[in-house]
Amino acid sequence: MNIKKLMFSYFAFSKIAGTLIKDKGKTLSKIQEGFAKANENKDALANVWEQLQLLFSLAKDYASGAYTAIPKTTMISVLAALLYFISPLDLVPDFLVGLGFLDDAFILGFVFKKVTTELEKYQAWKALSTSKDDPNKIIHI
Repeated sequence: MNIKKLMFSYFAFSKIAGTLIKDKGKTLSKIQEGFAKANENKDALANVWEQLQLLFSLAKDYASGAYTAIPKTTMISVLAALLYFISPLDLVPDFLVGLGFLDDAFILGFVFKKVTTELEKYQAWKALSTSKDDPNKIIHI
C-alpha cells in the first residue's frame, strides 16, 4: 500500500468535505450512504466497526445540529475519512476480498487517532444526553 498516495487521496477528500460540511442535507445524505455501505460490509469491517460507528454518529449529530461543540476542522477530517470510505475510487478496490477495506481502515484509524480527544468529549456528551432521556437513571451525587 502506497501511504503517500493514500494520504494524497485523504487530503483531496478533505477539500471536498470542507465544501460538503456547509450543506446539512447533502452531509446527512452522504452519512446515510456510508452507513448503508458499512452495514453491507460489516464482517469485512469488524476490526474498525466500533470506530466507524462512532465517526458516523458524530457526523450525524454534528450535521443535524445536535452536537456542535467541536472544531469545524475536526469535522472536516471526520467527513473526509467517511467520504474516502464511501468512494468507489479507493487505492485498494473494496471488491477485493480480504484486502478491499485495508486502505479504508488505514484512513479511518489515522483520523480516529487524530481526533481522539474530541471523540472522547463527544462520547461523554452522548452518554450524558442519553442518560437525560432515561427517567429511571439514578444520578449519584
